Amino acid sequence: MTTFEDLKSLAAGVADGALVALAPDYSWVPMALVRALIRRGVKDLQMLAVPIGGMAADLLIGAGAVSTLEAAAVSLGEAGPAPRFTVAVQSGALTMRDTTCPAIHTALQASEKGVPFMPLGGLIGSDLVAHRADWKVVDDPFAEGGDKGEGEGGGPIVLLPAIKPDVALFHSPKADKYGNVWIGRRRELMTMAHASARTLVTVEAIEDRDFLADEDTAAGTLAALYVTAIAEAKNGAWPLGLTGHYDRDADHIRAYAAEAKTEDGFRAYLDREVLGPS
Repeated sequence: MTTFEDLKSLAAGVADGALVALAPDYSWVPMALVRALIRRGVKDLQMLAVPIGGMAADLLIGAGAVSTLEAAAVSLGEAGPAPRFTVAVQSGALTMRDTTCPAIHTALQASEKGVPFMPLGGLIGSDLVAHRADWKVVDDPFAEGGDKGEGEGGGPIVLLPAIKPDVALFHSPKADKYGNVWIGRRRELMTMAHASARTLVTVEAIEDRDFLADEDTAAGTLAALYVTAIAEAKNGAWPLGLTGHYDRDADHIRAYAAEAKTEDGFRAYLDREVLGPS
């Protein structure tokens, strides 16, 4: 049964060392929860960006909360490179597991379907395969001969082990009183929740209704069955945006990108925006 908690309690539900799936910046990122995790002093997280990381990942890395990261990319978009991620990788403070967007989605779908691995085409010949000992290249077992390319029958394919996060984190505009959460077109959030052992969600509001009983909302709803706990957090995605509610604060993100280039600058930002009274 989904529980309704406050932000601090929700953050307490993410254990040190957990494998955490985090929504991408273009989706619905629980920035208020990320700040609460940093205030709690969470550490040794194994982070999975689904499929790319942004400001949330950079904050957690800079705060020393992440030991390993699997992602297709990490960037602040138009604001430039993610500064604390860059420093952590170059210094060896962060173990980076390079991957691709389809590979992350495929590995999560394996857990979603309850199977130990899934095949994926399009990776043969890339440097990634050579550096991922956990990915296995095999001949297509259903091949009937013929000179065909990868994924078309006859060529090699890559088997990706299932990824089952300990917890998935995201923000949403709304949940209902039964614990169902609106995700709209953000289908990656559903895959994350299905694949993960637990799902923690922050929302702008909790409504006195049942989303699954309404044809207008049912198709875009993640059922409470897959939601462990919910906390209300107004403007919980800020400074990132939330579709249909508020735009990303581009000025704030650019200012962060500039300030966080140095360790002293990042610490000043952390003290002011995360650990301070605000």
